[in-house]
Formats: sequence, C-alpha cells, structure tokens
Amino acid sequence: MLYVVIWLIVLVVSTGLFRYVSGSLSVVKPNLVSLVYYYSLLISSFIGSLLIVLGIDHYYMTEKLFRPEEYRVIGFAVVCFVMVCLPLAMLFISRVCGFHPKHEFHRYLQSPVQPIGANGNEFFYWFLALSIVSVLAILYTIWKTPQVPIFALLVGHGDTSLAELRIAASMHFKGNVLFRNIFALSLTPLLSLIAYIFAVLTNEARWKLLFLVLFAGAVFVSIYDLAKSPIFFYLIMFLLVRIYIGKTKLSAAKVLAYSVVGSIALVGMYIVIQGVRDAESFLSYNKGPIGRMIFAQIAPTFLHLNLFGEALPFLHGRSLPSILTSLFDVDNVRSARIVMAHVFPERIEDGTGGVLNTLFVAEAYANFGYLGIIVGTVYIGMMIQLLYICFLRLPKNPVFVSLFIYFSVNIPRTIVGGFTDFLFNPIWVLLVILFGGIVLFLRIKEDVWPWLEKRGMLKKIRVR
Repeated sequence: MLYVVIWLIVLVVSTGLFRYVSGSLSVVKPNLVSLVYYYSLLISSFIGSLLIVLGIDHYYMTEKLFRPEEYRVIGFAVVCFVMVCLPLAMLFISRVCGFHPKHEFHRYLQSPVQPIGANGNEFFYWFLALSIVSVLAILYTIWKTPQVPIFALLVGHGDTSLAELRIAASMHFKGNVLFRNIFALSLTPLLSLIAYIFAVLTNEARWKLLFLVLFAGAVFVSIYDLAKSPIFFYLIMFLLVRIYIGKTKLSAAKVLAYSVVGSIALVGMYIVIQGVRDAESFLSYNKGPIGRMIFAQIAPTFLHLNLFGEALPFLHGRSLPSILTSLFDVDNVRSARIVMAHVFPERIEDGTGGVLNTLFVAEAYANFGYLGIIVGTVYIGMMIQLLYICFLRLPKNPVFVSLFIYFSVNIPRTIVGGFTDFLFNPIWVLLVILFGGIVLFLRIKEDVWPWLEKRGMLKKIRVR
C-alpha cells in the first residue's frame, strides 16, 4: 500500500510539473514534452515500475533479478526520481529563458506556415538533390542487406525465422551503417514531411509528385526489417504535421478511433511476424503487446541497476559515443548489449537477441553509478526544454516544422533507448546542420546580398 501511495503522489506532482513546462498535456494538442511524459515515462516506465515493486508483474526479465526484493525497490525509487527531477530541470530552463509555455505553444499552433524565401525554385532544386540521395540510399540498403526481411515475408523465408532475419538485417548489414542510418532511415521520412508541407503550401504538381515518391520510400524503410514500431512513429509524425499546419484538428473521438485502428494493426503485426498462437497469453497484461508497452522498456532498467556494480563492473564511459571513446583508444560498448549477453546469452548465440534498450538512466548508471542518474536526468531535462523553446521561437516554415516534429517523436523514443545518444548523435547533428545551413544560406542570399549590391560592396569584393 505504501508504494501505491508514493506512486500516486509522484504521479500528481509529475503531471503538474509536465503540464506547466509543456504548455499543454492535452492529447488533442500533442507536443515534444507531452509525448515524453505520456510515451517515455507514464506508459513505458512508470506504470510498469509500480507493478514490479509490488511483485505482481510476473515478467520474464524481472525473474532474472538476484536479491529481487531489494532491487525492485531501488528501481522504483529511481523511476520516481526521474518522474519528478526531469520536469524540474525543464522548469529551471524555462525560468532562465523567460519561457511562457502555455502562451508560446498555443501561439505557435495558431501561426500560419511561412514560405522559405521568395525564390521557391532554388530550394526545390536543393531539396530534389537530397531526395535523389535518399532514394539511392534506400536502394543501397536493399543491396547491402543479406536478406531483406519484408521480401522474405512475402516470398518465403525457409527455415530461418523472421526474428533471426530482423537481427541479421541490423547486426550483419554489409554496407556503411552510418550512410544507411542517416540517408535512408532518417532522412527519407524527414524529407517526406517537408515535401508534404510544401505540397500543401504551394499546391504545385512537382511537390506532390516528389512527396508521393518520398512517402513510399519512408513507408518502406519503416517496415523493411519488420520492426513494429517505426511505421507507427512515422504515421504519428505525419499526423503531427497535419495538426501543426492546421489541416487536422484532433478530438477525443478521433484519438480513440486512431488508437483502436493502431491497436488492431499492432495485433495483426504481432500475429504475422511473431507467429502468435496462444491468444490467452498474447492478451495478458505481462505478455504480447501490452507487456511490451509497460514492461519491455523499464524491466531492463532494473536489470542494469542489479548487474552493474554487482555482477558487472561499471563501464566508466565506455558506452559514450564512439567519437569520444576513440580519442582515448577505448572500445565502445553499449550497456544494453552487455545486459542482453549476460542475462540471455542463448539469444545472442542463436541470433535472435540484439540489445535490451531501456530508460536513459540505466545506461547513465552503468557508466557512472548513481551520480550518472542524477547528472544525466538534469542534463536531459535541460536539453529537451531548450530544444522545445528553440523550435517554438524559430520561424514556422516547412523545414523547421518538420524538424520540430522529427525531434518530438524521436526524442521520446531515444529516452527509452539509452543515454549516450543525448551526448552526441551524428544523425541529429547532421540533419540540423544540413537543413539549418540550407535555410540560412537562402536567407542570407535573399536578404544580405541585395543589401551588399545596393551599396556596391559586392563589386569591391570581386575587384579585390
């Protein structure tokens, strides 16, 4: 009963803090911070942590805990700390930046989308070049993947299970992984969102055609390896685009309808891909889709707390981004992979095990102990809120809207994926520099060059 009371108190306090720092926790007006609250914390972490501390989870991962009574309580305390400390860090940044969440978020929603410069042709050609690179990257991904899982599902896969094909597509890719991840898996969905906004804004056939090509590519890269979540997150991004440009207004009825359709689709994917035959266990709270939502992302946190410092030594920064570890000639490892290998070695051996991704504090703890949990939570809270404030205050053009939505969906996913991606994520950095650079270049060319020409300064520069 004590844990239930603590859980309820933390829930009320955390909800109040997140409502303030986000400007709205309404499900019909989703935003970056509210998605972090609902998806990353409430559904994926907080509900499961209560069931685990009460000992009524009966989940296969928590059965691997040693001294389970002690570590169930420790894990619950850590999750409660994150639920309160993360929005407190966001509140601190809001005060420092003079940010008024409710006012600025609603003003952003009501603002019209602005074009990028007066010369739409120039941006289109830049965008077309990126789109060609994106399509070529998809073809490269197909070429270098030993056996594309979606094709195997359609034409037959022999004795090899779909789970093994999924892991092989990720772990045994024969090409450049960074090129695949950036230009095929990440760039294509983002380009499709930008193209859609331009198609709506300009009503031009060229943008509509380009959008159709990119949309098909984005759907393919979301399902090619038979992963269940990417296609749902892509469709959520697409829905958010329509909301932010004023083409869709959500209501409680629409949210319910989308949820029902999404649940049916998810169940269908589980049945086809996982080959589910036991309906009773499939629909139970600790197995199938439900168990995956409330336990699969948080149970590994308890395993991290249980193993590192006890059965496994702390990593002391070895899972930091490889660009940093390489400076010190240290091999890069991910704590999620180490825990998988330690707890489920048979899955590594048979090729069906990848990593046990979980709440970011787990990886922070695996590297730096409890200090990592405290510093990591404060750092990520401040980073998320700074990003949220920046996007709400940037011009509302197709590029910045699409980047805003891209981060609004991918940051919540990364929060339950690890910690080090928040220190340096080459994909995020490249996308921001690439699109921010194009917009800045066009802005300078349109505003600064005419000013220089008017004063004859360009001629002086050329003469020199």
